[in-house]
Amino acid sequence: MTAEVLDAADLHVTVLLAEAVEALAVDPEGVYVDATFGRGGHSRAILARLGDRGRLIALDRDPRAVAAGDAIADARLNLVHAPFSELSQVLAAQGISAVDGILFDLGVSSPQLDEAERGFSFRFDAPLDMRMDTSSGETAGEWLARASVREITEVLRNYGEERFAYEIAKAIVAGRDGEDPQPVATTRQLATLVAATVRTREPGQHPATRTFQALRIHVNQELEELSLALPQAMQALKPGGRLAVISFHSLEDRIVKRFLRAEEKPDNLPARLPLRASELPQPRVKVLGKAMKPSQAEVAANPRARSAVLRVAEKLGA
Repeated sequence: MTAEVLDAADLHVTVLLAEAVEALAVDPEGVYVDATFGRGGHSRAILARLGDRGRLIALDRDPRAVAAGDAIADARLNLVHAPFSELSQVLAAQGISAVDGILFDLGVSSPQLDEAERGFSFRFDAPLDMRMDTSSGETAGEWLARASVREITEVLRNYGEERFAYEIAKAIVAGRDGEDPQPVATTRQLATLVAATVRTREPGQHPATRTFQALRIHVNQELEELSLALPQAMQALKPGGRLAVISFHSLEDRIVKRFLRAEEKPDNLPARLPLRASELPQPRVKVLGKAMKPSQAEVAANPRARSAVLRVAEKLGA
């Protein structure tokens, strides 16, 4: 029941690996969910702690990640091609009513960034795809070919916090709709356009970084997916079950933090309302410790870990 090692080309450096799995407090006979399989780093670590009767359900919306999971020959693992917003349906299909722990490792994986044809990175010239699930949905290039200046501006501003969102949007639409139409269809076209439009650059950051992040989040509906998945995760946990979430930018972390805060302190009631203590809304979770970040050594070894934040909570109840 040991996990086989993936080919070196498929390896992904898992961020906060030990901390996240430790936070789950794995019961050897428990049932766990890895909601973002990726290349299986967290799943392997969870499987290593499970006994013969333990079970792990893993999800990923990326067909390549699911295909890579075939290298793990372990009867305790069930890997499903699905977004984590379908967590409840996946568990129901497995006949599982409650689980002992759920882990989310948000954002884009290293293989997705490093595979040029995926279109996630401006380091390569490739079609502007950016879909995590390449089997469905609209690509970033297709969306930019039809979106208005207002729509593009809102996406870049809301998801990328890009100061020059309007100027970039105008340049994209002007090139697309001009007398000599030049729609943005590749990563290099987009990166070049943004670099020519952005007037000031943040030290050490490519001027297109925020634009690429915003488009990726929009194409994959990442924040909406997370907002849908967190309540399902809380519903699926047994009392005493753990939720661990690793986020990589402030927009994700803000959603997680606000969700846990609302679950920890539900229903703010008017002051001096005549209620007994037993009638007051009870907290549904207990947040465990402070948000954790990678050590300096981990960041030095894997610079992509520098923005990671891990939050952990335990579900309360009888």
